[in-house]
Amino acid sequence: MKMKKYVASSIAEAMNSVRAELGEDAVIINSKLVETKKLFGLIKQKHFEVIAGVDQIEVQPRSESLPDLVEPKIVQSTSDSIDREGFVNEDLKKELADLKSMMKAMHRQSMESKYPEQFLSIIEFLKYQELHEELITEISDELFAHYQKSDAQVTQKELWKLVENFLRMKLEGLPMGGLSFERKFINVVGPTGVGKTTTIAKIAARAVLEKKKKIGFITTDTYRIAAIEQLKTYANLLQAPIEIVYNSEDYQKAIEKFSSLDLVFIDTAGRNYKEERYINDLKQLINFNEEVESFLVLSLTSKEKDMNRIVEQFKDIPIDRFIFTKVDETNSIGSMCNLMIKYNKGLAYYTDGQEVPEDIKEANLTELLDLFFQGEFK
Repeated sequence: MKMKKYVASSIAEAMNSVRAELGEDAVIINSKLVETKKLFGLIKQKHFEVIAGVDQIEVQPRSESLPDLVEPKIVQSTSDSIDREGFVNEDLKKELADLKSMMKAMHRQSMESKYPEQFLSIIEFLKYQELHEELITEISDELFAHYQKSDAQVTQKELWKLVENFLRMKLEGLPMGGLSFERKFINVVGPTGVGKTTTIAKIAARAVLEKKKKIGFITTDTYRIAAIEQLKTYANLLQAPIEIVYNSEDYQKAIEKFSSLDLVFIDTAGRNYKEERYINDLKQLINFNEEVESFLVLSLTSKEKDMNRIVEQFKDIPIDRFIFTKVDETNSIGSMCNLMIKYNKGLAYYTDGQEVPEDIKEANLTELLDLFFQGEFK
């Protein structure tokens, strides 16, 4: 392999040199940002060092004795190093993983070279909050456009305010707030382990204590005895009736029995909703008509890609708004904003503890943004 080190003032300049000399097949082996000092340390200069390489593939001349149809065998690049069964060998997996990490590092360095230094702390904060990379790039470009148009020096507080305004614009069209009290049946769905039953109890308790509503509970979670007992405990404390249903006939009977109540809270079984069959079971059990207000509960301690898959599975069920739990168990809430923006769904509540009914907040945009920025520029 032919290798060479390139030194340039930016990643883009270095990559242009690599392409010009080694071609499009060149591979970046290493890259780093180097800071040098001149005049006894009074002047600092930054530059990028990139080590690149390219395979030198030697093609043997065609043998006179070979028929014209036979082509010389050329060594394949690493991206084609897959055996006949289609399995990638372990060395290639490691090489691809290293390349992916290197590209991420180069992307970070590219952003650092593209934007003024005073942007970097904001960009790092947005990454820490795990906001989508696309949104971070959009925000950074907005800041840069404002920075170029401003005659006077832009303050850090002004930049933070621009970021807040950007997120406000992205979120302000989405519905915020808890129960509408316009629909009788409150259907709460979500995967196992997100704190769904406790969340239902918190919402129900507020409806009783603050709105003086007559309520009842229906549970379809017949798979876990502990969940039934937990909901029974909350029902007793709120002096509310509860019905356990096993099938659609039981469900219809429970609805008729609760005809005189103001609100009926439906606690569905916590299942692995990444599997479509459980969604189909839910649709067969519950009639999602105009009388039902539905909330999807997700935990902020879950991986965002798993939450995305769950939301995708619920695409055929009319989910009104999200509820996010376990805000107190994570240091970043960017995934909350990511999902709301991606799926164009509002936020009803978020929970930050186990106490009933205290540890639940009805969503509003201003408080959500305050939670996101954590007082960063106040």
